[in-house]
Amino acid sequence: MSTTHTAPEPLGPGPAGRVARAVAGARRRRLDWVLVGTVLALTGIGALLLAAATYEPGHPESPLAYLERHLLHVAVAVAVGAAVAFVDHRKPRAYAPVVFALSAVLLALVLSPLGQVVNGSRSWVALGPVQLQPSEFAKGALVLMIAVLLGEPRDGETAPTSRDVLFSLAALAVPLGLVMLQPDLGTGMVVGTTYLAMLALSGAPLRWILALLGCGAAAGFSVWWFGLLKAYQLARFTSFLDPSADPRGTGYNATQAMNAVGSGGISGSGLFQGQLTAGRFVPEQHTDFIFTVAGEELGFVGGIAVIGLLALMLLRILRIAAGCEQPYGRLVCVGVAAWFAFQSFINIGMTLGITPITGIPLPFVSYGGSATIANMAAVGLVLGVNARDRGFE
Repeated sequence: MSTTHTAPEPLGPGPAGRVARAVAGARRRRLDWVLVGTVLALTGIGALLLAAATYEPGHPESPLAYLERHLLHVAVAVAVGAAVAFVDHRKPRAYAPVVFALSAVLLALVLSPLGQVVNGSRSWVALGPVQLQPSEFAKGALVLMIAVLLGEPRDGETAPTSRDVLFSLAALAVPLGLVMLQPDLGTGMVVGTTYLAMLALSGAPLRWILALLGCGAAAGFSVWWFGLLKAYQLARFTSFLDPSADPRGTGYNATQAMNAVGSGGISGSGLFQGQLTAGRFVPEQHTDFIFTVAGEELGFVGGIAVIGLLALMLLRILRIAAGCEQPYGRLVCVGVAAWFAFQSFINIGMTLGITPITGIPLPFVSYGGSATIANMAAVGLVLGVNARDRGFE
């Protein structure tokens, strides 16, 4: 008895064919579906919290105008992240200098007449109807550039040399200097921490790491000693130590944030049922203080769920880093993990009164188009690294 094998039916050009090809491509590349699912879960929770934080029954456009704009940002971000994940793995590395240069140009535009001041910081640039926050894209560009400089030792070398470290420091100085001129101290801290994490795990000489830590401590002391911080920045840093000292002034944000989180109890008041959230008592509760909405309306259980998802996301990224065969891919993952971890710790910490208020958003949860797109692109980089190091094209 003979068996006849028929050729598989070719995939057509229609929507069904495109979906089938995308699924087949995902299987071939072995995407980390736990990481993908965790990121999407965080994004979904963020959308719910944003809806609760910004719901306005009498809004002239829509009661959920912020949510509608955010969902548009998410759609663009998912498309960008998917494109980065599925693109040929050599392209992000090859175009790292170009991406880095473009991010530097955008950061420079912020300081031009195109720049816009928001909350005392010139961090935005208006390009026609589109508003961008270039510092968000600069984080990913820096991760790519540092991974190239420190993750590709020269022939005969197994780790970065002092010359490589010097080149990487020159690369760091560009976005860090431009960000601090805005001034955006929070982003500067993220950029510096991300670089230090990548340098520490690159195998660079220990003396460089110790020297940079010493220089950072000296710079911080000098900034404080010579009064280089603006009044509102200094107030943000010192108010978290004792918010009750000025509860209606510099300590207002921290006080209201802790009140909101504490009022949620174990299970919270329920979505759209938070009194402090509905009354807009917490400033910037849709961006910097989005975790207060989780604390009040979802309670301890909801807050722990958000933290747990963030931890799972970081563990999956670090797992991919541990399995990388090439230093470049490992450093990309380490850089993204350090970026997300530091932002998450500072953002959640400032709502609980344990870290200074620095205006750093919570990854995948806070409102913000530039941040959402940059974060999704970073996850795409990690997914692409995972596929490459498993030997798939």
